[in-house]
Amino acid sequence: MTVTISAVSQNWPPRTTALKDKEATPAPAFLGGAESSLTFSVGPDVSPVAAMERASAMVAMALPRFLSGAPNADDVCAAAQAVLTELVDVTARHKASGHLVGRVAYDGAHVTVSVGDMGRTLPAPEEEPGLYLVHRVADEVGQYAGDMGGRVTWAAVAA
Repeated sequence: MTVTISAVSQNWPPRTTALKDKEATPAPAFLGGAESSLTFSVGPDVSPVAAMERASAMVAMALPRFLSGAPNADDVCAAAQAVLTELVDVTARHKASGHLVGRVAYDGAHVTVSVGDMGRTLPAPEEEPGLYLVHRVADEVGQYAGDMGGRVTWAAVAA
């Protein structure tokens, strides 16, 4: 598993639009207004269950630090972890290429979970019941075309 953790501004889509009508909490001062992010890659030989466990373990170490001092940080961490687990599960079972890639970013207002490389459009919650949780917890959920021919699914959880 490859992991990158950063506290610099990166231009990786998506940027959530959910906060247009809400007051955003600024990023922690030590970040200088930049977002904190963790990027990971899981190889082709890893089962969906192992992919969920590995991604969840990495994010569990970094996300509490990203959210340090944020109101309801524990609740936001739990919600983001649940979303991550579901998106990794669905993507790992329907991946287009060998590697599954993901990113968890905190910009001071949202934790955005992005997971790709899904070989199809996002299934309906009736087909993948775990997606009910994703749609219930996240402010926004979407997909866009990934660089490897598949699709990246993202969800933004308000912080």
